[in-house]
Amino acid sequence: MYRISELAQQVGLSRTALLYYEKQGLIQGQRQANGYRLYSDQDLQRVRLIQKLQAGGLTLKECQACLDARIDRTLLQQRLQQLDQELAQKQQSRDLLAALLGQGDLKAWHESVDRVAPDAHLDWLMKQGFNEKEALRLKWLSKDMNEHEQYMADFMTAFETLDRWGPGSETETRRALSRVPHTPSDILEVGCGKGLATTILASDTQATITAVDNEPSALARLTEMLQQAGLAERVEPVCASMTDLPFEPGRFDLIWAEGSAYIMGVSKALSQWRPLLQDGGILMLSDMVWLTDERSEAAEAFFAQEYPDMQSVDTRLAQAEAAGYQVVDHFALSQAAWDNYYQPLKARLSELQPQMPNSAALKDIARELAIYEHYLGEYGYQMMVLKKRD
Repeated sequence: MYRISELAQQVGLSRTALLYYEKQGLIQGQRQANGYRLYSDQDLQRVRLIQKLQAGGLTLKECQACLDARIDRTLLQQRLQQLDQELAQKQQSRDLLAALLGQGDLKAWHESVDRVAPDAHLDWLMKQGFNEKEALRLKWLSKDMNEHEQYMADFMTAFETLDRWGPGSETETRRALSRVPHTPSDILEVGCGKGLATTILASDTQATITAVDNEPSALARLTEMLQQAGLAERVEPVCASMTDLPFEPGRFDLIWAEGSAYIMGVSKALSQWRPLLQDGGILMLSDMVWLTDERSEAAEAFFAQEYPDMQSVDTRLAQAEAAGYQVVDHFALSQAAWDNYYQPLKARLSELQPQMPNSAALKDIARELAIYEHYLGEYGYQMMVLKKRD
């Protein structure tokens, strides 16, 4: 026989819990003349059996039902399904925590967060120590914050010797500039990179040019190129975020953005950059777009991952009009403009692959090259000259 304190010690429960068990009729103590309750070995075993049943997820009331009658299989099946759901949820939680610690893949998680909270996602990535360009490339490229540092190092290694970081040509920069309906005097170039377009803007106009990028190495190369061309006097390089440009409203009569607006999102760029333009000012931006409705499965799958916001030409133009612009002109980049970018990149890839055979960044560049070689024409870059409406 056990006093209640002795029974509590045996089963690892409190005195209060055992009194509750007794109140529910699960055990039955025998009160002695001195007022103490004594419990039998049968009570001890009954409590231990209840504990085993509770370990299966049953409530105390359900345990009592199982003790007093045949097991309810429907009840057990319901509990099993509930536990399976809880285990799946906990496994997801564990996978996420492991991935955040560098022990798993974060790709799907980043994609899901970016769909429902893109701005908060970007802000959170930057709080983790990534600068804006790195955070945005994390969203579009590596998708894994734990591998991102090595990924970006390899990515920059691939591009460090290349002056052109995107499709383009002097001819088409000049063609777009010729469509600007006024002579510009104060130009803002957003995402200037190493300055190929900047050099054209400086040589073909007398405007003051503010060239913005957040990659210091690109701005260093820009300065070097402008000095060699004797054009540095009218160009001010600025290291800043394209999402938070430090300029007064209405300052510029021309904003130039070749291949950069996609980084922050074209719709956001149209909205956020518009106040910086003078009334009647021009925004020239280029963006990768679908050129046909008949698209190959491989191209669609590639861009669904690499540029989920890619749209048709008509959709981009409609977005521009809805954002307060009049479409002055638009045209697609030529094959030569693409070759200017991809042929040097292809040669650089061939040079680096033997030295970096396991680089995820180089593998992604190789996939991009394959898409270009097989499916260019289904997609392309569109140069859009847009006038700010009053």
